[in-house]
Amino acid sequence: MPIDDSRPFRPVRIAVLTVSDTRGPAEDTSGDLLVERLTAAGHILAGRTIVRDDLEELTARLHNWVDDPDVDCVISTGGTGVTGRDVTPEALQALGGKDIPGFGELFRWLSYQSIGTSTIQSRACAVVVRGTYIFALPGSSGAVKDGWDGILGPQLDSRHRPCNFVELMPRLRER
Repeated sequence: MPIDDSRPFRPVRIAVLTVSDTRGPAEDTSGDLLVERLTAAGHILAGRTIVRDDLEELTARLHNWVDDPDVDCVISTGGTGVTGRDVTPEALQALGGKDIPGFGELFRWLSYQSIGTSTIQSRACAVVVRGTYIFALPGSSGAVKDGWDGILGPQLDSRHRPCNFVELMPRLRER
């Protein structure tokens, strides 16, 4: 992915959300990996938390970050599978934003290179809600690597050409 070094880098304020009934801070390796990747890239960690696989709790947490002017983007890990407790995509839909269907499609294509047809079990998705990007990745470290290295790292770099998510941020709320 081409980076145009003549353009300035603009750090994005990113909140990291882990969705899990079983992980605590000590076991949150996927969240740790996301924080490591985003800070190494020069972005700002705007917040980090773990919430249970509970639609109401998850939706409330996302609403809080969407309404926080110090959060430009939320990246979640976990809750994107097909089991009864996996409700992250439903929470994103409940927020009433604009879908970014290409994110999930591209994620599954990249993931297929690593895990083959098992990628079909992922419901990775993304939306824009009231001017804030929200990206939902599966809960494994491999999924975080695929999602960050293959999509989010380049797209959240304001120098990425021919276009990137950062340059659209000032226009996300227009009507």
